[in-house]
Amino acid sequence: MVNYVSKIFVIEDCKLDIDMGFPLIANGYPGFVFQMANSEPTLCGNSKVNSLFLFGQTIKPLELYTSGKLTLIAYFFYPHILKKLFGVNAKELTDISIDLNHLQPAKGMNLKEQLINAPSLALRLQLINNYVLQLIKASYSNFHNDVLFATQAIRKSKGLISLNNVQKELRISERTFRRLFDLHVGISPKMFSRVCQFDSAFQQLNTDQFSKLSDVAYENGYADQSHLIRSFKEFTNFSPSEYIKKRNAFQRLNF
Repeated sequence: MVNYVSKIFVIEDCKLDIDMGFPLIANGYPGFVFQMANSEPTLCGNSKVNSLFLFGQTIKPLELYTSGKLTLIAYFFYPHILKKLFGVNAKELTDISIDLNHLQPAKGMNLKEQLINAPSLALRLQLINNYVLQLIKASYSNFHNDVLFATQAIRKSKGLISLNNVQKELRISERTFRRLFDLHVGISPKMFSRVCQFDSAFQQLNTDQFSKLSDVAYENGYADQSHLIRSFKEFTNFSPSEYIKKRNAFQRLNF
């Protein structure tokens, strides 16, 4: 499973005293979320979402609102995995989510109900791991090595590598390069590079590994601090300072 799942994020029995918005921010990884709370969750306070949903690349910033006692499990796949595991054109899932329990094998194994009724976090994680292993076993296609190489190179460079050089290394045309990304990643190579650059800056900011915001900008290839702030607002709807205040409020919650 290590070649498929990039990371797992878990919140268990978190007490929310107020209606809380959890940001869904561009990071270059598709995935799925299972969550249970006292209130029915909504996106941006309006549209309802399922308790088990699959999502593609997230470019437009969203917030998942819920209140009460919350348990949330999120599995993030590597950027090129959607078509292989789910047999869908990745572009069809960009900036949207779908009910995962409508797809096989989740539907056949009634994954959502099993997760809701599971008595412990350990059992929920075991159920999800078994589900992912079934996905891998029934994979729709093989890895596309060109996309794997390109996404790894772009992410490793924090989005700063020359796309022309990547394309030349693969010995494919620009049109083929773009088509591969549309099919397997869901966004263009240029947008994926921008997301990787932003995510690198975001992770540095999120872990307080900086003394000045301008340092974050320059260390992640932005022309200046203003350029970083514009990118941050585009992908989060917040300035860096606004996001830090929101993050600090979330960290004060009773876990």
